Amino acid sequence: MLGLLEVARVVQEQVEAALDSVGLSGPKYMTLEQLVRAGEPMSLSSLADCRKCVRSNITQLVDRLEADGLVERVSDPVDRRAVRAAVTPLGEERFAAGTDAIRAVQAELASRVSAEDRENFLRVLSSFQNR
Repeated sequence: MLGLLEVARVVQEQVEAALDSVGLSGPKYMTLEQLVRAGEPMSLSSLADCRKCVRSNITQLVDRLEADGLVERVSDPVDRRAVRAAVTPLGEERFAAGTDAIRAVQAELASRVSAEDRENFLRVLSSFQNR
């Protein structure tokens, strides 16, 4: 079990370094992912729910994303008092770059597993995601 935890730590460090190389952190990438998948501006409350964190954390994260030009706040068409977060074109580009960087890490890790073991390896990893 400790070996698995060590591998997870190494993989996390590699993913963080890959995201850092394109100017993102894990939380920024995951928030951009939510906005890109939504395909429309999201309320900060909805983002907090999706990310399973408190609204004040999302507010601070959106502040940082906005300062980076990756997200902008827009008016809510239904409730004038509320605001939504919308991904900018630069945010979409940076998200795509982050996705490519993560895929490169995945490919590098997969290359370390023999072709005969790769299918079982990926199946085992997938079983942990579906819990």
